[in-house]
Amino acid sequence: MLRWLILLLVLPASLTAEVVSLSSQNFEQTIQSNELVFVNFYADWCRFSQMLKPIFLEASEKFKDAAPGKIMWASVDADKNNDIATKYHVNKYPTLKLFRNGEVTKREYRSSRSVEALSAYINKQMEVTVQKFTERNALQAAHNPEKGTFIGYFNDENSVEYKNLLKVALFYRDECEFIVGIGELNFPGEAPGLGQQPKLVFQPSNKAINPSQVPFSGDFATYEYLKQWVADKCVPLVREITFQNAEELTEEGLPFMILFKKADDVVSEKVYTDAILRELPDQRKAINCLVGDGTIFKHPLSHLGKSESDLPVIAIDSFRHMYLFKNFEDINVPGKLRQFVLDLHSGKLHREFHHGPDPVTFQTGNQAPDTEPPPSTFEKLKPQSSRYTILDKTEL
Repeated sequence: MLRWLILLLVLPASLTAEVVSLSSQNFEQTIQSNELVFVNFYADWCRFSQMLKPIFLEASEKFKDAAPGKIMWASVDADKNNDIATKYHVNKYPTLKLFRNGEVTKREYRSSRSVEALSAYINKQMEVTVQKFTERNALQAAHNPEKGTFIGYFNDENSVEYKNLLKVALFYRDECEFIVGIGELNFPGEAPGLGQQPKLVFQPSNKAINPSQVPFSGDFATYEYLKQWVADKCVPLVREITFQNAEELTEEGLPFMILFKKADDVVSEKVYTDAILRELPDQRKAINCLVGDGTIFKHPLSHLGKSESDLPVIAIDSFRHMYLFKNFEDINVPGKLRQFVLDLHSGKLHREFHHGPDPVTFQTGNQAPDTEPPPSTFEKLKPQSSRYTILDKTEL
């Protein structure tokens, strides 16, 4: 009897419904036991959530014949399960997130909320992302030089190594391409012989500052190691910020460090990128290093007291205030850019803006008057109380 009670607690709340209701009791078990779980985070008080419910349900019915464990459509009442909503940074409703093999994917669903669009999105997510070839010319023709591409050569597509690449490729399908040649006879000199390690290289796009190939030399059989290597290459340490992706970048929750430059200025971008690779490789999870067109982002520059004539300009936006890296040429001083970032994390940038250099000592013996750093510009792109506010929650 006790065994059946436990099963009732961990199994999805509604086994017959196409959209399964998840809670703190069954959430982890559900996302771990299905390849794809498409989750609608909603709030009952949100009218947009109520509008999406029948659409989400109708779309889910198109997948009712999918193989067990392949795809599940689910919903979470974010108010009743605040622990789940908080864990996955849900603060607007409804929010649609996809979980793959127990992990949330990098991008939440942002497209049209129609039955057709939701269905098309899931069908796309179910496609195999690794293009497989047995002929050299076909593989070469498939390579898109405008996109970062992982090119691999495997002798056995049933191997653990190949299956690990398939899994990793699913996570980075939107950022990079994956093409693979199969068979030693089909790719002599490139595909490994029996018992040899497969080959994998990353070919940066033709837009990259350094387009040289980077070979993988680690352990293919260790999934997490391979995934981290792919992530480091596919999602570069320095990315471009645009009006189209700015909101998505804010939802990663990290402060921005942005090089504002002229569109055709490749020199300052290379200097900036080299400095970050040299001094900030350990800060990937602490700050987003970005490059933006200073002509397009005139407004943030004006907050800093700068204009297009001052480009290039480096600044940090903490989502509370903006801080200026005073002299771009100082980027060439060893440790200067790194200290700028570390001073943000320690609170020194904010403290010194208010009270002057640390320690606070002045010849007059008086503390400098309090001032306020320029307000954040990109913070306004984050979901917040000024957008569709009801009960201090937000809905989209």
